Amino acid sequence: MDAAALNSAIVFSAAPDLARAIGDWRAWLASERRASKHTSDAYGRDLSAFFAFLTDHLGNEAALSDLAALKPADFRSYLAHRANLGIARSSIARGMSTLRSFFRFLDRGDLVHNPAVKAVKTPRLPKTVPKALDEAEAKAAISTAAELQDEPWLAARDTALLILLYGCGLRIGEALALTCGDLPKTDVLRVLGKGRKERIVPVLPIVHDAIKAYRDICPFAAERDAPLFVGKRGKALNPGVVQRQMRRLRALLGLADTATPHALRHSFATHLLAQGGDLRTIQELLGHASLSTTQRYTVVDEAHLTRVYRNAHPRA
Repeated sequence: MDAAALNSAIVFSAAPDLARAIGDWRAWLASERRASKHTSDAYGRDLSAFFAFLTDHLGNEAALSDLAALKPADFRSYLAHRANLGIARSSIARGMSTLRSFFRFLDRGDLVHNPAVKAVKTPRLPKTVPKALDEAEAKAAISTAAELQDEPWLAARDTALLILLYGCGLRIGEALALTCGDLPKTDVLRVLGKGRKERIVPVLPIVHDAIKAYRDICPFAAERDAPLFVGKRGKALNPGVVQRQMRRLRALLGLADTATPHALRHSFATHLLAQGGDLRTIQELLGHASLSTTQRYTVVDEAHLTRVYRNAHPRA
């Protein structure tokens, strides 16, 4: 995809030389970093917001020479501006990450050399702990899912999908991107994750059997390139349908609002860790690029161990 096509949906307030550099950067994201359109668009919006601010801040559309002259105070003004607009700290932090990536790209291309962006601290984010279901809740959600559908094949579909999310730790997008040709013929499944990175996850017999039971009664042909999980009209299943079913399950079973399709992925990791799984293996199974992302689950496990200790120790 060329730079013009990448930039067509997002408006950048920038001088021609900077606009060309932005296009080159976004093309590099797509080709070299293999960023998805969703990720590229998110970065593009971050950059667009920064250059809209710079236009007001400088009194003219920014050029490459303007970026080279920016001081730490200019970046801090931008952060303050975003905070005053009520932008969430997580979004502000992502915006700064985008700016650093863009300035590194300019530096490597010998277009702009400005270390000022590195001197600005990213807003500190509160540590968030993944919200997992306990084992009983996860099993209840999976076993009850079929009761929310009147048609047997839809009931089998929902059961198979939830078992897949929990049994293999997939993201909802990864599961819905599977085709009938991806159906595992052995006990492993190839998954295309974030950044188009491929990983292999083991498939438990119960997962394999649930998917087979669904496909055996699905009324739509299982062409190799056809989506594995389909909606009522045979098109690729929309994530919103799955989220709606989880909301209905929450109401039926009295689960917390955090019981989402993604919570089944968290539950997969948390329960593996609680049963003695090591972080490195869980990192590979989840497709995390950084071990620090996987380490969040140790906090969940520590909380579980503390509850067990307090309930079991005679002097607790």
